[in-house]
Amino acid sequence: MKRLLSLAAALLTVFAVSAADEPKIGMAGGPYLQAVGETEFTVVWATDADAVAWVEIAPDDGTHFYSCSRPKYYQTHLGIRNVGKLHAVRVTGLEPATTYRYRILYQGVAGVEKKNRLRYTSPRGSDVFRHRPYSVTTLDRNKDTVRFAMANDMHEHDTELRALFKDARTAGYDFVCFNGDMTSSIPDRQHIFRHYMSSASELFATDTPLYVARGNHELRGNCAAEFPEYFPAPEGVPYYSFRQGPVFFIVLDGGEDKPDDDIEYSGLAQYDAYRTEEAEWLKRTVESDDCRTAPIKIAICHVPPSLKGWHGSVEISQKFVPLLNGAGIDLMLSGHIHRYRLQPAGTEGRTFPVLCNPNRCRLDATVTADGIDIRITDVEGKTLHTYKTGK
Repeated sequence: MKRLLSLAAALLTVFAVSAADEPKIGMAGGPYLQAVGETEFTVVWATDADAVAWVEIAPDDGTHFYSCSRPKYYQTHLGIRNVGKLHAVRVTGLEPATTYRYRILYQGVAGVEKKNRLRYTSPRGSDVFRHRPYSVTTLDRNKDTVRFAMANDMHEHDTELRALFKDARTAGYDFVCFNGDMTSSIPDRQHIFRHYMSSASELFATDTPLYVARGNHELRGNCAAEFPEYFPAPEGVPYYSFRQGPVFFIVLDGGEDKPDDDIEYSGLAQYDAYRTEEAEWLKRTVESDDCRTAPIKIAICHVPPSLKGWHGSVEISQKFVPLLNGAGIDLMLSGHIHRYRLQPAGTEGRTFPVLCNPNRCRLDATVTADGIDIRITDVEGKTLHTYKTGK
């Protein structure tokens, strides 16, 4: 009996020592929803140390998350699970117009044992025992009405962002759009979380889909090239399309606003060629059945087109606008100029109007097959501008 007690005490001592020695790992940002489609969605979050991560999902059927083993989805590349601090887990094979519950999990890499085998910390993740699991609803092309909100040109003004979206979780938005220049540059990997994505995650983005258009300022800074890792899109590039209800949305990347050889870009810019490649994608996109059959078509581009503007705006006018004209676009939503501006259809050869949302304001849109209704408010909730089409 004494030997058994001694053995138990020794095991408890070993366990206590190993638990104390286990490296600490926690959340550094997120989670938030990306690339929500009709049959898939992606969850992005960051940990403060290298880890492997996964997502578990459950139907929204009233059962407890722990009632059975739930399907697991991992972040992999060519058959190998990703080890790192930024995690983007894609969940596929879902049903359209369906609500799912989900939780995130991760294990830190504690070290490497002999034969190069990794040693992990204990699993951690979102608590579905004491708290409601996160949820996401896949896109529904049969909805009659789409409601969304948009902000742009926040430039590190996180306090104002929090004021604009303080009620976003209960507002009933189908999604939120950040239309560029949420920061002035991306100098380090935590800058995106520090200045807007930690707030977005807390306020709405765990459960409300977030679609992001890259602005010209997000092309600047030491970590600018890593922007697509934080906002993964279905085709791996920062321009994409999606259908919700009667609306086909085209999210464009306008690139930088000055010529490629400008001294500000240190000889690294190649945006003219990039926009040419994007135009080839846009040509295929506007010819798709999803675009052709949608009653309403809305383009989103941070930099507005202008034949008399800076180089980037001219390029957008020359390379994108003719294709959008042919597609019957109903409206383009832009930012960039830090003030409200509505250019009606027929301006500079465009067959669609371009609405520029002011900086540090929220645009709320309600869209049906009959038209578009927009209201723009400031941080105090005061209505600044309205715009309406259709009946």
